[in-house]
Amino acid sequence: MITVNHLSKSFIQDGSMVEVLKDVSCEIAKGEVISIIGPSGTGKSTFLRCINHLETATSGEIIVDGHNILDKRANLKLLRRKMGMVFQNFNLFECKTVLENVMIGPIKLLGMPKNEAEKEGLRLLQMVGVSGKANSYPSELSGGQKQRVAIARCLSMKPEIILFDEPTSALDPTMVSEVLSVIRKLAKEGMTMAIVTHEMKFAYDVSTRIFFMCDGYIYEEGTPEQIFYHPQKPQTQSFVNRLRSLQFDVDNRHYDVYGMHQEISVFCQKYVIDRQQEYRMELILEELLINILPFTGPIQIVIEYSEVDYNLSLQIIQRNCTKEILDNPRNDQISVKIIKGSSQLVSENQHGEDRILTIHIRK
Repeated sequence: MITVNHLSKSFIQDGSMVEVLKDVSCEIAKGEVISIIGPSGTGKSTFLRCINHLETATSGEIIVDGHNILDKRANLKLLRRKMGMVFQNFNLFECKTVLENVMIGPIKLLGMPKNEAEKEGLRLLQMVGVSGKANSYPSELSGGQKQRVAIARCLSMKPEIILFDEPTSALDPTMVSEVLSVIRKLAKEGMTMAIVTHEMKFAYDVSTRIFFMCDGYIYEEGTPEQIFYHPQKPQTQSFVNRLRSLQFDVDNRHYDVYGMHQEISVFCQKYVIDRQQEYRMELILEELLINILPFTGPIQIVIEYSEVDYNLSLQIIQRNCTKEILDNPRNDQISVKIIKGSSQLVSENQHGEDRILTIHIRK
């Protein structure tokens, strides 16, 4: 469906030429779902905007159904209709209702009769779960609702492929799942899609292939299994193995445990961590700090969360400690039972003069 050959894009910035895309080549077949991942500033969004000709490439070819859209003779309007685009910031018409936003494209660009456009618009709004907001204005919607309306508006033009440019990056974490569920539904229905995203678990679940972009080109590509669990190149390995982490240093017996809970709650909300996992982690920490840990020296607490497999873990590093932390017979056995009951896996080992307790939180 789409073939990209030796695509490059340069900008002049502060008097200097900056090459954003460097010799990018790839193919996207009908029915594929391509997730484009990578560090910020590596050309992912520019790549999508070039495919849709919102940015003009400096050189190369973008062939859509046999036609090079960079050819001056190409019917750009016709080729663009094959590709819908959903942006980060919704781009809805604030002065029009939700239904009018969805109807305007088919009426003005496809010549669809108003009654037919209205019927189709209501069907699409129902499909994305916002039919009850048909007569509301964008200012009356949440961010997640606005983005679902933007997807319905895109679908109203009957595109053959949809390009998503970080569709959840402007959303509150609590609204991310409602938008991703709509995209998952489109994937199951066979819609061809290219998605720039930072949602690693989503990319793993929904994609047929992953493009990892780095330094302006596609550094590595493969199936989700290959990219996330068997990456071949160092920068891909570094990126996909990253963990979200939060660290605390406990330096006295009177550490503010409840203040720690507040920081953990913010961390969990930011990364949409399951509320039950958050509760279990806070419970484990409370039992450890109040009833279990001997204060033989500073204690370092590291919380790690993987966006790929949703694994949430605690690492407790007890300085100047050579005795078992959790299985010490002097411990409060009720506290030990609570900790183990909230854990999926517990391990403990000695590293020099430090005792390290690792706990994987039960899902």
